[in-house]
Amino acid sequence: MRKVIVGTVLILSATAARAAWAEGMVIAALGDSLTQGYGLVQDEGFVPQLQAWLDARGVDAQVINAGVSGDTTAGGLARVAWTLTPDVDAMIVALGGNDLLRGLDPGVSRANLDGILQAAEQADVEVLLVGMDAPGNYGPEYKQAFDSIYPELADSYGTLYAPSFFEGLQMEGDDPASVRAYMQPDGIHPNAEGVALIVETLGQSVLELIAAAQSS
Repeated sequence: MRKVIVGTVLILSATAARAAWAEGMVIAALGDSLTQGYGLVQDEGFVPQLQAWLDARGVDAQVINAGVSGDTTAGGLARVAWTLTPDVDAMIVALGGNDLLRGLDPGVSRANLDGILQAAEQADVEVLLVGMDAPGNYGPEYKQAFDSIYPELADSYGTLYAPSFFEGLQMEGDDPASVRAYMQPDGIHPNAEGVALIVETLGQSVLELIAAAQSS
């Protein structure tokens, strides 16, 4: 009898927990290795740290990790339809880094991101679009074409916009070592401390995203 009672309590507790999540906001983080948490233990990645940041502020929201290492904007477009389940209320879109690493045509990247935003609009899901800056080694024309993708699409679709995933990692004076201290040895992905700084900055935009989704 005691086992039956304990089992019933556990079932009711699990049901209550699921109900609580159902009432809260569900945010999908659609991205690449930066959102997936490449090179970090599970609780040090972007999504777990963002979740902890929101929990600490009493925000009733669940962040779903929809990041795939190595994904381009084309990969994000290919899987956005099944990412946007009926439970998803809002979406963070942080893609484009691998497009840059491969030197892909900015016009192709723009079209892919446009398709992702179209899918979100059709699903009535609010979006936070995270920008990406091209390096100068591809030339000024390429950089201008790529850098303009994000603010222009955000303006076109009326989405929230954050200039850069790495906005929270600001160089101290002219010392590049001040940023390297927050990066993994590959110089591309942030370490756990770097992710914490990123979350502190990007988290403010996520709060705006939640507010927008709640009012829509």
